[in-house]
Amino acid sequence: MRQSLTLSGLSWPRLLSFASGVGMAAFSLLTVEHYFAANYPSGIFEGSFCDISAFFNCDSSAYSPISVLWGVPVGFFGLILGGLVAVGAVFPSESFERTNKTLSLVNILGVFALLVYSVVILGSLCLLCSGFYAFSLLSYLLFWRYGLERDGSLRRRWLSPSVKLLAAAAVFTAVGAWGVAEYHEARKDAQSGGAAARAVEQFWSLESVPWPSFISPFWTAQSTERFDDAPIRIVEFADLLCSDCRFLHEQLQRLKEEFAGKLNIAFQFFPLEARCNDVVEKDLHPGACELSYVAAHDPDRFLEIHDEIFANFGIAKESAEWRRELSRRNGVEAAVEDSETRALVHRIIETGREYGRTSEDFAHGIRSTPTMIINNRMIIGTLPYEQLRAIFQALVEEAEGTERRFMENWEETG
Repeated sequence: MRQSLTLSGLSWPRLLSFASGVGMAAFSLLTVEHYFAANYPSGIFEGSFCDISAFFNCDSSAYSPISVLWGVPVGFFGLILGGLVAVGAVFPSESFERTNKTLSLVNILGVFALLVYSVVILGSLCLLCSGFYAFSLLSYLLFWRYGLERDGSLRRRWLSPSVKLLAAAAVFTAVGAWGVAEYHEARKDAQSGGAAARAVEQFWSLESVPWPSFISPFWTAQSTERFDDAPIRIVEFADLLCSDCRFLHEQLQRLKEEFAGKLNIAFQFFPLEARCNDVVEKDLHPGACELSYVAAHDPDRFLEIHDEIFANFGIAKESAEWRRELSRRNGVEAAVEDSETRALVHRIIETGREYGRTSEDFAHGIRSTPTMIINNRMIIGTLPYEQLRAIFQALVEEAEGTERRFMENWEETG
């Protein structure tokens, strides 16, 4: 009998092939769920956080440009591939095995490309994606070791699928992708409807917290001389090497234009690096302390340096030489050793201790970035743009004497 992965009875390689398909499908489904939870939470108390460290986190992948293709989260395609492998192990045929063997080669090449992009470009690794990568590798190795046609040319060994099965799979995938894309659009639309209204309602329900005892003199938006005089006032505890902080930065850039003249944002340095911030036990973001000193050394150059760091986030995170060149280019080489600059940044960091418990693991204080205090209400993490915009609009309307009117303008659609 010819060697086969799925046609040799109930063998352990066949069982492993079934398990690899189920694993691929399960982790793909989790990545899809995480994508929607991270990008389209139904309110400020919902969402999804899958971050163990600066490197091992899923939010960077969920917010990245490659997280979705044509409106379809990439995890959907992994779900289809995993399903085909599992079904092929349960209902084996020669044409099914040849087709899945071809797809396993295509899949492992895609896995390699995504892994390189994630580590090199994003500087992080999603644990859910890693689960899919691991089961994909197992599936590929099983087809390579036990699959039909181990000898001969590349085409004979790997590129001889059933055209009919490929066509059927393509049609099924296209129909499913269309449905997922429609659902995606519905979730996006809901952010500016019911979800936005719910976010505003939840924002008003948050307990009031005081401003920090010392508000940073480094502002990324300034509409009035006094911080308290703007309709929208934000103290943003942030880290210049935090990927979620960069995501928030991109949102605030848009909102600063829309709410021009109505917004004050104080950038409260909070680098997650133990060298200068002893509320973290290890250096989550090496280089974040250095960049804080560089940005704070010359107040007149703060905003330009702040924006340049986020515009070049990848290299700023990975290259100590780029960070040194940034300081030389802006004439702030002395920042890292300057005692006054270090003392000022440390004073700002220490204000994070002034707040109540924000994590089950710690008794008190700011512990993660970004954390925003918006008009004396604290929001930990990020929100979709539409929800953050809705909160801003509600604050403006309240300041203009039309208290809470914003809530009455929404129809519940989510």
